[in-house]
Amino acid sequence: MSSQKKIINDPIHGYMEFDDLVIKFIDTPQFQRLKEIKQLGSAYFVYPGASHNRFEHSLGTAYLAQKFTKILQQKGAGNSHYAERDLKCVTLAALCHDLGHGPFSHVFDQLVVPKLIPDTKWKHENGSIMMLEDILIELRKTEGDSLKLNENEENLIKALILGKYKSESAGIEIGNMPKYLFDIVNNEDNSVDVDKFDYLNRDCYNLGMKSLFDSSRLMQFSCVIDDSIAYYHKECFSIYEMFHTRYSMHKKVYNHRVSRAINYMIADALVKADPYFKIKDAIINKNAKEYIKLNDSILSTIEHSDCEDLKASRDIIKRIKQRDLYRFVSECSIPKEHKELVTKKKLDDHFAEDSSLSTEIIDDLVIERLGLDYGKGGSNPVEKVIFYDKKERTAKPYTIPRKELSYLVPQEFEDIVLSVFVRTDNEVVTSHILSMPSRIYID
Repeated sequence: MSSQKKIINDPIHGYMEFDDLVIKFIDTPQFQRLKEIKQLGSAYFVYPGASHNRFEHSLGTAYLAQKFTKILQQKGAGNSHYAERDLKCVTLAALCHDLGHGPFSHVFDQLVVPKLIPDTKWKHENGSIMMLEDILIELRKTEGDSLKLNENEENLIKALILGKYKSESAGIEIGNMPKYLFDIVNNEDNSVDVDKFDYLNRDCYNLGMKSLFDSSRLMQFSCVIDDSIAYYHKECFSIYEMFHTRYSMHKKVYNHRVSRAINYMIADALVKADPYFKIKDAIINKNAKEYIKLNDSILSTIEHSDCEDLKASRDIIKRIKQRDLYRFVSECSIPKEHKELVTKKKLDDHFAEDSSLSTEIIDDLVIERLGLDYGKGGSNPVEKVIFYDKKERTAKPYTIPRKELSYLVPQEFEDIVLSVFVRTDNEVVTSHILSMPSRIYID
């Protein structure tokens, strides 16, 4: 990579050094936009410490990706002839992996976009590719050939963001690239990647919580075997610790009951405001110039607008500010054997066919099917991680079954919770649906 360096001081990783090419990407409007998007979305309304943004997380993820790749290359990973290319592409993919997040992060891609574009397969990674392409267009205008990034490298960066080794299905031709690179940024195989390394440490730090997971040690005790990243077998419990920390954060913070109520309020406000902001059009038309305008400040824009078309959205935001939130009614856990019976579609069909529910009640309801897991649904992701013995690194890597590690390791890896919120404080509606989660389960 380029010899010109810039150092950024970070509260999590200390002094992070990046080369000139990375800085060129950082100093673009598309990347700077991430300063206006909260990492934890509406959690800031519940936890005052959750004020950090996607910007610093992206810097931290890029730093860890760079560090991890260097560690692996020093241990012989990849072809030394392409070492600089691989390091450059992995670092830029990590830097740009969250460019596509919309207002309030996952509120946007999980609640807003599906409402505006039903049955869409759009994810924020698709938005990241769109924004990355826009950065490349602008940098080509200003830097020309000095950008030192060819088409194959651009395609590799996109594929790494998507986490797709076989990226031809996504319309990206990458040729014969090392597979282990796809384990670093967005690991689709077992979810052990630098994205989690950064956000778990960063979120815990900002929220004043303690994390026992040490990503630096894990990276040091790793190597590449058979073109996949393997870890020293004694680090198996540390990886369980990482996934347990992730589960705990989802349980206590990311899916806090009040935060979830606010999520739905923000989503409702943005959906109602779509005719004004053209959110759907920006996504469907892949219009980066319009998408770049979407960040958390959209709530303030709505709140202080006099536009009559935004009144419904403005009223919702006023309720958030006055803490007049959607009311939590009830929830129940769904047993493992019945989780396939309680899908979002089946829930919607259930209420549409329930003759006892008036249109008023249905419109007032927010039914949520929440999955809390270790990152791979009901599967144990650690059993997909490969390990090696320190003294026999050249030997065939292996997996470690749960029972061989400890009988205290969980047997189940997913909770399905069905929750009910109401949009208004209507006692008639509330009393009617008070036992709705258990009633659905009985039905």
